[in-house]
Amino acid sequence: MSPGQTQAAVPRHGRALPLRVGTRGSPLALWQTRHFLAIVTALCPVLRVAQAFEEHVIATSGDRIQDRRLADIGGKGLFAKEIHEALLDGRVDFAVHSLKDLETELPSGIVLACTLKREDARDAIILGAGCGAPDPANPFACLPSGALIGTASVRRQSQILHARPDLRCAVIRGNVQTRLSRVRANEFAASLLALAGLKRLGLEAEAAVVLDAEAMVPAAGQGIVGITVRAADEELRELLSAIEDREAAAVSRAERAFLGALDGSCRTPIGGHARLLPNGELHLTGLVARPDGSFLLKRAATGPAKEAARLGAELGRSLRADSPADLFA
Repeated sequence: MSPGQTQAAVPRHGRALPLRVGTRGSPLALWQTRHFLAIVTALCPVLRVAQAFEEHVIATSGDRIQDRRLADIGGKGLFAKEIHEALLDGRVDFAVHSLKDLETELPSGIVLACTLKREDARDAIILGAGCGAPDPANPFACLPSGALIGTASVRRQSQILHARPDLRCAVIRGNVQTRLSRVRANEFAASLLALAGLKRLGLEAEAAVVLDAEAMVPAAGQGIVGITVRAADEELRELLSAIEDREAAAVSRAERAFLGALDGSCRTPIGGHARLLPNGELHLTGLVARPDGSFLLKRAATGPAKEAARLGAELGRSLRADSPADLFA
């Protein structure tokens, strides 16, 4: 049991089983869903029965459209749109998401019920055959001059081009295994992936270079699994509150408030990473940039963890005030 967790409340009123959980169908999404269900089952004895849960794999627009950036087809909310609809229609009881794929403002009637313990939030470089030996002191030095880097993230693109303007970036979409295979096939010299996903899938060895979170600021919510439910479902909200990871809750509040204050679209490179310090305070690093890396502004703030949302909003407003206005158009 993680710090701050207590045994989950038993569902009352003879609630019918199975409980239906909505998820995307990628190997990573299914791993996250089953990890969440294992936690719930361990903490709620009444659910330790066969067929207590029923997985509902939901195809999302973000999964179906693979040849364009999310920014060009409606934003990262496309990874959750159909799942939100299934939740509101009553086809599922709750849904499991990568928190970085959730909009900062959820549809009316849906709430973020809990967040699970964060996995490593850092990004990693996946190197192809033509790259040099990794150098931890200079993480981008292993990339050949003019190399083509595969990424669908304008956040990653802006930061790597800011550090290495000679590089080129092109869109690479698909699940983790698909992206790895395209680098192995030499379609790209290298790619960047979230280390959390690699670790969860047992593919950590594919990470040739792990990038410090200050050198490559992660996406807000990266490495955190979030569970959504209907706002009116007080019974499930009570159940899920018992498995909330307090540290994940604090850092995600800061990062999502930071993102909300900037009000950027998927076309705006934004990074936000919070962590708790040994003294209990919260440290938040925020970044905004242009996709081509020609402008990049990074700042940090530290304050009480109980004021995480305020800290995130203030840092977001600070960066917005000192960035070109067209960055958020």
